[in-house]
Amino acid sequence: MTAAEQPRSGFDLGKLLAERASERYDLHSRYLNHQLPRMLHTIGFDKVYERAEGAYFWDDEGQDYLDMLAGFGVMGLGRHHPVVRKALHDVLDADLADLTRFDCQPLPGLLAERLLAHAPHLDRVFFGNSGTEAVETALKFARYATRKPRVLYCAHAFHGLTTGSLSVNGEDGFRKGFAPLLPDTAIAMGDLAALERELARGDVAAFVVEPIQGKGVHEAPPGFLRAAQELLHRHKALLIADEVQTGLGRTGDFFAYSHEEGIEPDLVCVAKSLSGGYVPVGATLGKDWIFKKVYASMDRVLVHSASFGSNAQAMAAGLAVLAVMEDEGIVANARRTGDLLRERLTALVDRYELLHDIRGRGLMIGIEFGKPSSLGLRSRWTMLQAARKGLFAQMVVVPLLQRHRILTQVSGDHLEVIKLIPPLIIGEREVDRFVEAFTAVMDDAHGGGGLMWEFGRTLVKQAVANR
Repeated sequence: MTAAEQPRSGFDLGKLLAERASERYDLHSRYLNHQLPRMLHTIGFDKVYERAEGAYFWDDEGQDYLDMLAGFGVMGLGRHHPVVRKALHDVLDADLADLTRFDCQPLPGLLAERLLAHAPHLDRVFFGNSGTEAVETALKFARYATRKPRVLYCAHAFHGLTTGSLSVNGEDGFRKGFAPLLPDTAIAMGDLAALERELARGDVAAFVVEPIQGKGVHEAPPGFLRAAQELLHRHKALLIADEVQTGLGRTGDFFAYSHEEGIEPDLVCVAKSLSGGYVPVGATLGKDWIFKKVYASMDRVLVHSASFGSNAQAMAAGLAVLAVMEDEGIVANARRTGDLLRERLTALVDRYELLHDIRGRGLMIGIEFGKPSSLGLRSRWTMLQAARKGLFAQMVVVPLLQRHRILTQVSGDHLEVIKLIPPLIIGEREVDRFVEAFTAVMDDAHGGGGLMWEFGRTLVKQAVANR
């Protein structure tokens, strides 16, 4: 860049951050969601993180933290993977004529080609900007292609928070106060009789399902998805697989639905890890006939589109992510490391009466707590449950961070389940660190540890005050 081409603005990002970064929590309280900093202060999560790399980040005192949350699954390759980072520098330096809206740039086609190679029964891709937008696209396409209005979903599902995806969200806490929503219907995961009963009404366009539910980490029962697919196709309805969280290797398979042979969804939604942790991107993969019905003529060329969809930065990030996954054996690592972590945690179930179940696949693992048998622990457990279900799991999450510098979180409101969705690059070292810390926290809880149960009393008071 010549001197004449140097930017004339006085904007200096580094200087701005140096001057104002210490105001981060005050700024958020004043201008954004004011409840977030309040919640972080209450549970002691109000850290100041200054840099990150891979599966770790560091606070303002130079202490490292192990990330077992991965930004709710976004950081599949960890933070600042050098290949993804270089791809973004390259695409910015290329000065592409991006988003003209009236040309066909190569990057979207190349990324679609690479994605579809992992789902050979599908033919086309629509690129949006998020997981909820990928679900919205699938809902619209299914309704239009089948000319039917209703979509079925599972109780306790999470498919997003925009109005369409909220209509197939199985958690009442998210839906409350936003009615009226679309006329969709929930069934229990695994309930084929309920699915067939709803399909018999003749107005169902599709059934949208997470192969493993993010809320609570519940897997579809063996054979359910294949049987559901047969029922749907018999009634001329579509199967939509929501792989926003489970896709791209999270469960030890590239797509979680492929764990069971013979399942070929009509539409598949992906997002999160495809971004490389940098540029928001969502994708809806589908069959050729569905796309051709939606885009049936030149008059309908923009009937469904996204202003920032297929932008060069997102496409470059996605291409780099898929290349890294192949070159570094990310899917196999997720399967291998996930098996090791689940095995180590499962061995603790008989040791701790508060620990009831370890479940999941790959690096999507649920740790469930439940009512203990001994009198002393049972009275403490009952106290917490009377105030608010889910407090014990939060009691475990807090010391994992504060004492052991490991970031985790509960898998949903009012659930005694911690969900582990770490970066897919972790290995035995991170497994050892987590299991050692988790064992220490469980020892404290079962020994009547004062600090942990004292924090429990604080949470009880907070829960009661919020009623």
